[in-house]
Amino acid sequence: MSIENEDMSQFDEDKMQADKRLVMREFGQKLKSSVGKIPFADDVTAAFYCAMDSKTPASVKAILFGALAYFIMPADVVPDFIVGLGFTDDASVIAAAIAAVKSNINESHREKARSFLNKDV
Repeated sequence: MSIENEDMSQFDEDKMQADKRLVMREFGQKLKSSVGKIPFADDVTAAFYCAMDSKTPASVKAILFGALAYFIMPADVVPDFIVGLGFTDDASVIAAAIAAVKSNINESHREKARSFLNKDV
């Protein structure tokens, strides 16, 4: 079943808003501190821009904000400070989220990600 066709009641609006607040507050700093350590910076940044896009469906935003919040949290299944392994769980969560919503992450989101990573990080 496609994410676009999912019943909107299947996600928790309050959780999505809490994840969004966390992502808005901490995403830039987390990315800046991690960019040299993670091979998936382009994908995670494109996911951020997709989640922030007003044209993105709410169910897609819920998935992306949840995955981005997981990326930001320092205490997760494999703590980020463990060299060589710290971001493996984050990469898996981001990859799964992107796979679920890939038709919603467009070239505009990817271009914004490239621009952000080349200029700001």
